[in-house]
Amino acid sequence: MPIAFKEWAVTARALAEGEQLVTLRKGGIREEDKHFELEHEQFFLYPTFDHQRNDLVRPSHHPELRRALEEGVWPDEEPPPRALLQEGGIAQPDRVRIRAWAEVFDHWTTDDPRIVEALSPFHVWTQDYAQKRLAWKRRYPLHVLLLRVHRIPRPVTVRVRDEYHGCRSWVEIDRDLSFEGTPVMAVVVFGRAAAPTRTIGGAAAPVPA
Repeated sequence: MPIAFKEWAVTARALAEGEQLVTLRKGGIREEDKHFELEHEQFFLYPTFDHQRNDLVRPSHHPELRRALEEGVWPDEEPPPRALLQEGGIAQPDRVRIRAWAEVFDHWTTDDPRIVEALSPFHVWTQDYAQKRLAWKRRYPLHVLLLRVHRIPRPVTVRVRDEYHGCRSWVEIDRDLSFEGTPVMAVVVFGRAAAPTRTIGGAAAPVPA
């Protein structure tokens, strides 16, 4: 079955629109050994509302939080935007829309807060949240994934299964999906945009092959 990588809906949307180039991952409590492993080089982007909070997204990107509600399909009606501000966040939808897939262009690890700070222009989270990702489970390094993203021809709606819930990075999608579509950025444009992140990553630890 196709493999998908879970990300906040607002993050998946930012990646699919070329507004974010990297993602940061330590691993969740439902990961094997409770830390992240890059198990796949290509994967679909699975939007989730688990733990998504407006105060952890930089103010300049707050308008996208409302648009990110379009990534879910609820049984009755779409939650109102004010639900983004409520304690406990938004209930998980019955289905989600998958719009894009990604390939890992580069991958490194770091435990240096200066590197995490330097990556701030390349994601939509607040700097405080990015540093908290680094600080969590300090004995494990933070994984930085530089992604080249492709939009699929038409969004695909998939059921949210019970096993998709919780703090995990990878899920298996129960319908056919193929790696086709249009790159979010042309090769030259992506190369220029990605170059600074690779320079930053050059000061970090390479991931063993």
